[in-house]
Amino acid sequence: MRKIITGLLVICFQFNFAQEMKIRYELTNGKETSTYDEVIDFWKKLDQKSDKIKLFEKGPTDSGYPLHLAIISNSGESDISKIKQQNRLVILIQNGIHPGEPDGIDASMLLARGIAEGKVKLPDNVVLAVIPVYNIGGFLKKSPNYRVDQNGPYNKSPRGNAENLDLNRDYIKADSKNARSFTQIFHELDPDIFIDNHVSNGADYQHVMTFISSQHSKVGGELGEYMNKVFEPGMYRLMREKNYDMIPYVSVWGTSPDNGWKEFFDSPRYSSGYGTLWSTFCFVPETHMLKPYNQRVEATYQLMLSFIDFGKANSKDIISIRKKTREKEITAKTFPVRWKHNPDKFQEFLYKGYQAGTKKSEVSGLDRLFYDRSKPFEKMVPIYNTYDVETSVEKPIAYIIPQGWWKVIERLQLNGVQMNRLEKDTELEVETYRITDYKSMSTAFESHHVNSDAVLEKSVEKVSFRKGDWYIPMDQKANRFLIETLEPQSVDSYFAWNFFDGIFQQKEGFSPYAFEDIAAEYLKDHPEIRQKLEDKKKSDPEFAKNAYAQLNFVYENSPWIEPEFKRYPVYRLMQ
Repeated sequence: MRKIITGLLVICFQFNFAQEMKIRYELTNGKETSTYDEVIDFWKKLDQKSDKIKLFEKGPTDSGYPLHLAIISNSGESDISKIKQQNRLVILIQNGIHPGEPDGIDASMLLARGIAEGKVKLPDNVVLAVIPVYNIGGFLKKSPNYRVDQNGPYNKSPRGNAENLDLNRDYIKADSKNARSFTQIFHELDPDIFIDNHVSNGADYQHVMTFISSQHSKVGGELGEYMNKVFEPGMYRLMREKNYDMIPYVSVWGTSPDNGWKEFFDSPRYSSGYGTLWSTFCFVPETHMLKPYNQRVEATYQLMLSFIDFGKANSKDIISIRKKTREKEITAKTFPVRWKHNPDKFQEFLYKGYQAGTKKSEVSGLDRLFYDRSKPFEKMVPIYNTYDVETSVEKPIAYIIPQGWWKVIERLQLNGVQMNRLEKDTELEVETYRITDYKSMSTAFESHHVNSDAVLEKSVEKVSFRKGDWYIPMDQKANRFLIETLEPQSVDSYFAWNFFDGIFQQKEGFSPYAFEDIAAEYLKDHPEIRQKLEDKKKSDPEFAKNAYAQLNFVYENSPWIEPEFKRYPVYRLMQ
């Protein structure tokens, strides 16, 4: 009888708790999502009502509101250092980076409430860390007119944050306060698994949930192998058991995906690409925008339960692989910086699509793409999911960066990079890069003009450094992050994001009439430069007709040119 009474009391508690903590999503039958104030009030109440949940303010955002972080554990322990000492698996869940994609916001509230009331059993060896809303500035803007082709919720939000930045391009450049606060959270947690909840756009198909795993061949090593052979298949299996057939993110726009597609390349500008620089297993769930909102929230909820189940069963392996990966990256001699897609390697997945065709557009009268939902089909399709290393670099003993490049230094410090200041003026023999050519986007992209295709001229030079310049040893867990941010050939390096563009503007020069005699005398004393000049005149007719260009050629090949002009101000100490 006592057990029956206890059971009834538990049921009554759960019912009352659920009624009191109902969210807008439930109150509107899956038609709406909560406001920002409602979300934060919900988490504050959970903090008050449950010993398992602690809510913290963790730094500013561009919206003026602080970024919140909830820690959920069975023991109520919220001290991350103690959690790590106990070898417990940490799963970081981020919601609302694109706030018009609020599936994770609502699903996380339902999950946390379920844990608080005892309906969801959180394993003792798993700790959840939840960012309730990341892009607060965007979430505060709500209108039924945003995201015109997304099927709910009713009031949606735009992608841009308070500065109209897409925060899912801001992990390396860290222009926003949001990204800087996130970086501090990420390094404090050092999550074993990172989940960034999204909603997809693109083609039409039957799947509710699509899935991005960190690109396994780019991650490489044991971590990449485990991701591809164990973790990802395990998640597909767990979701199938819940009646959700997932498919890798359908990276197709404007055409039919019936014949497969190339796997998404998650460079470090994105959440998953950034996280893997720190040996974290990263995932981006992408529900399908054309599915009803309640289906998307439920699929996200079930996926997070699947992550918990997989984490419970495999926590020791995940933690061990991360540790071994970091140890190898500390001692590795070379690192990849660029990859190329391999069009011959693929894995097959069961794709559940709709027959695609064309019909006349009622807008233009021309043919338009059309998916016929009355003609569903299933077939195995190839997903071309391998990227081969195209360019690798030898790891230096250390990088040295002059203190004047403080914007870069600031971002390295934000990421916990170990670095020391030179104690006195010092001349060192270092490997230098001179960037002789590169491409730059002609239009603005996330407040930058992205650089690419750097052509490097390497040399070994003696360079004078000042007291206070920064010495960055390459025997630390930040090695891969440093390689991918400081090597100019890397896709999302600080060079790519314009932090070093000042080197491309020449500040000193010459007056042609005055330099003519100096240049002529210099060519007499340096016949090798005269020969280079003559060779260029022969190969370039326009150059041969341009007197100023020829004078400038002599100037650029003389000791009078500024030594910093086009010289990349990140120096490599090789011995």
